[in-house]
Amino acid sequence: MLVRHYLLILIITFLFGSAYPIQKVIFNEDVPPLLMGSLRMLVLFVCLLPFWKFKMPDRKYWLPLLFFSISMGFLVNVFMTLSLNEANIVSPIIIGSQLAVPFAILLSSLFLKEKVSIKKWVFIFVSFFGIILLGFDPLIRNEIFALILISLMAFFYASAQVFSRYLKDLEVTMTNAIMGLTGFIFLIISSAIFEGQTVKEISEISLQSWLLILHSGIFVSLVAHMSMFYLYRIYTVNRVFPFYTLFPVFGVILTFLIFYEIPSTITIIGGLIVILSSYFINKEN
Repeated sequence: MLVRHYLLILIITFLFGSAYPIQKVIFNEDVPPLLMGSLRMLVLFVCLLPFWKFKMPDRKYWLPLLFFSISMGFLVNVFMTLSLNEANIVSPIIIGSQLAVPFAILLSSLFLKEKVSIKKWVFIFVSFFGIILLGFDPLIRNEIFALILISLMAFFYASAQVFSRYLKDLEVTMTNAIMGLTGFIFLIISSAIFEGQTVKEISEISLQSWLLILHSGIFVSLVAHMSMFYLYRIYTVNRVFPFYTLFPVFGVILTFLIFYEIPSTITIIGGLIVILSSYFINKEN
């Protein structure tokens, strides 16, 4: 792999890692979580609209595209934003998101009939053990609900990856534009129902929060994901995806710099177990 591509991977994983602490900053500014998620999806949709031009795929793709859009655009955002809004400590939430890797392997085995080696099964169970270990940290006992929410986020993120396998012949800009539009519609309706006063809340969003929302929509949802797809055109998934496990490292570092969170010994041990297990699962692909 070329040096510039290693640097690109570091930028991508840094952007992925920044999503969690930055969204927590937005929520601390009293922006409702579902509204924030809807605005993030709106930014993504607007950026991709010139490339999509409302071209619809063949009917055979409609159902998997709908499931992909609901899983990735709506449910992932729902449980990610709610977990961060619920949590007082961000680091365990970042680590818990790594469950998306073993969930993806399990769902691929179940629905795509992909073979799972003994080594993968071992790493899958070890990664779940790492999350369970986090629950024994005295500092995180009040964060159990947030951990459950981020685990659901990881499940639906993994589900979206499985659905995306049925869409591999479609343009990435098309699938992500439709996903962004679907996510925005479902999230803004949910925000209006459960959070209320949507127009008033939008009018009260500060400039700093708008800039951070733009960061989440443009740099995380668009630039980072599109850059990953660019690398997939050059290298195999096996070469690229293991680096995905770097994003919790950057996320935890940023959490320390922004919120002065110092991970406990149990959090560090549990986090290392989850991250290393996810890494070796990817290496086995």
